[in-house]
Amino acid sequence: MIHHLKRIINKIINWLTTLGQFFIFFIKIITTFIFDGVNNKFLYQQIEHLGIKSLAICTITGAFSGAVMAVQSYKGFQQFGGDHLIGVVVALTLTRELGPVLTGLMVAGRAGAGISSEIGTMKVTEQIDALTTMNVNPIRYIVIPRVLATTIVVPCLTLFSIICGILGGYLVSINVLGINGHQFVQSIRNFLSFYDIFGGLVKAFFFELIISWVATYKGYSCSGGAQGVGQATTETVVVSSISIIIVNYFLALLIFGP
Repeated sequence: MIHHLKRIINKIINWLTTLGQFFIFFIKIITTFIFDGVNNKFLYQQIEHLGIKSLAICTITGAFSGAVMAVQSYKGFQQFGGDHLIGVVVALTLTRELGPVLTGLMVAGRAGAGISSEIGTMKVTEQIDALTTMNVNPIRYIVIPRVLATTIVVPCLTLFSIICGILGGYLVSINVLGINGHQFVQSIRNFLSFYDIFGGLVKAFFFELIISWVATYKGYSCSGGAQGVGQATTETVVVSSISIIIVNYFLALLIFGP
């Protein structure tokens, strides 16, 4: 009994230690950015790497999510003669929930894993130690450009994914379901507000913060060679995805209400 109790206590202590290191790392990012700024060349490279190369997957995800929402909504709304409201249902669902969440999950799986593996490889091959030896701040040159690039890219990708989703729902509605295109667009104009779009982008901002924070921390604290890099990459995707799902619930209550 005492042995099991010690194991539980040790796990709690290890978890709290990791959590503390996690927040200390974030404070280092903030203070370094305030006092040292960012290398613009590396920032532009990361924006291209994380944004443009993630555009295709976000486009496909958004378009087919909107198409599926239109089909599923049509089956239910047709029974009550509400098929003229499918447009706003698709738009609200994508803007408030599916757009930010799915984009966050896609970016976490692609860009987040890439960030973690890149920084982790630098860590285990002692490239980060070499920068420190040369009096170069690795946080400024390695971490901050990736964090800022994700901050810029994810809301833009989210907005683009939402637009593609609404377009996908529109095309399916008029070509497959036989819904009047004017009714589809008019319902969006009548019920979709700027606050819905703003709320979705606020969610996207918090999701990108989670992705970049977790990815850079896991890579920067990586150890154990190639196996450690693989473990850090896996943990980045898992922790980021779970955190996005959990934080999404609280943001939904905070922004849009119960």
